[in-house]
Amino acid sequence: MAIERDDAFWMGKAIAQAEKAAARGEVPIGAVIVRDGKIIARGHNLREGMQDPSAHAELIAIRRGAKKNGNWRLLGTTLYVTLEPCLMCMGAILLARVEKVVFGCHDPKGGAAGSLYNLSDDSRLNHRVTLVSGIREAECAALLSDFFAALRREKKQNKRE
Repeated sequence: MAIERDDAFWMGKAIAQAEKAAARGEVPIGAVIVRDGKIIARGHNLREGMQDPSAHAELIAIRRGAKKNGNWRLLGTTLYVTLEPCLMCMGAILLARVEKVVFGCHDPKGGAAGSLYNLSDDSRLNHRVTLVSGIREAECAALLSDFFAALRREKKQNKRE
């Protein structure tokens, strides 16, 4: 009998990806793509390491998922991501035909899944995506706030030296 795993379980896998990003000095955002109870792709931020403004966790996972799938259409998938997707990532999510996006915390400065924009249900577009927000929100938010607090402390310390 297959074990039913819930959104909180899969968000834990995205959080693990975010922790990998933080360990590399990247903004701690992680993503996994799930289909039929299995992860088909993982990604975490690599913008600094790759010096690529498009190396967001979601885009890395989408690219890997499409490659593994042998098709750019990621039908029947759910993308779990620790931070609300930005405009670029929501555009890619819609173009890839992801069915559902589950995210941890909102991004009031750049979110395109309800905070600043809501591309998920725009009737002018030919695809819609179901959104679920707030899954393990406190953990996801803490990853980001702790990361940026450490950067500020480091910057302050470097100024003293």
